[in-house]
Amino acid sequence: MSAPSTNIEKQSKRHRPAIWAMIAVGIFAAVLFLTYLANLSAQGNEPGETTDTAAPTVATDG
Repeated sequence: MSAPSTNIEKQSKRHRPAIWAMIAVGIFAAVLFLTYLANLSAQGNEPGETTDTAAPTVATDG
């Protein structure tokens, strides 16, 4: 069921700040994610470099 008298222009003006806020949050999250990926790639291991953590052991049947 819809409202009997819907003014689309009025509703779009009322929702504009919320839509802009959602767009801003999406852009902010994308920038954070790309920064995170750039940081991971900058700190990557060089070939021949050893890691500080041990490899996980795999349990086998037998």
